[in-house]
Amino acid sequence: MKTRQVKVHSYPAASKTSQASLLFVHGAYVSSGYWMLHVIPFFQRQGYDCFAVDLAGHGASDGKETLDEFGIDDYVDDVAYALSVIGKPAIVIGHSMGTLVLQRYLETRTALAAIFLSPVPPTGTAGSGVRLALRYPAFIQALEDTVHGHPSAEDRDLMAKIYFSSEASGDDIRQFLAFVGPESEKAVTEMAFLASRLPKRRSKVPTLVIGGEDDIVFPPSMLCFTALQWNAVLIRIPGAGHMLPLDPHWQDVASRMQEWIESSLAEAVA
Repeated sequence: MKTRQVKVHSYPAASKTSQASLLFVHGAYVSSGYWMLHVIPFFQRQGYDCFAVDLAGHGASDGKETLDEFGIDDYVDDVAYALSVIGKPAIVIGHSMGTLVLQRYLETRTALAAIFLSPVPPTGTAGSGVRLALRYPAFIQALEDTVHGHPSAEDRDLMAKIYFSSEASGDDIRQFLAFVGPESEKAVTEMAFLASRLPKRRSKVPTLVIGGEDDIVFPPSMLCFTALQWNAVLIRIPGAGHMLPLDPHWQDVASRMQEWIESSLAEAVA
């Protein structure tokens, strides 16, 4: 039985033209609010009822005082709860860590379709973390300062370079930083060592993988491995960085998502 309150935000369609609902699952070190800046309003205008979940210990959900106790499976439970609130099958959309949560969810359950933005590589985050630390020695301290709410100007510049495309503005970075906070050490550790976890059965759902060609966090060369695992359509966005929902290229991302969703839904009812 769930003893903590998990917040599921509801954003109804501006004018309902689609029967499909969308559930958005955020990445690590952030809450769900960043979906509402660009992506959710875009899909509301297209006629989709949208929902976003704050995973345990994030945003408006309970658990901040015990954040480090939550692992990926706890976040999976939060997704299952969110879908029970929606009350019908939905298209699930995750970003970064949220893609791993959804992949784990889909090992035992199903959905109408799944979209993975900037997915965690199947080998885990350890390699990416080492590469970032070697390339940007100040990154670990900058991340620590940022999640605790006191980044320096140098920290902000470095976070922008790592997480966004080169076209990002100061406003893009300030919007991103407003949603940044601590992440569970347990979840971070689990993501680092995914390669040691035995593979599980995967639901056969229509799947789309989207990544930025300029993603520094997870190299675009890794996208094909996620796509192969899920027999997914793979789209690379030229010039885009890791934070696809906030990147200056977000509208290209959202448009490609919408096109794929409409095509997938049409095939499902054909």
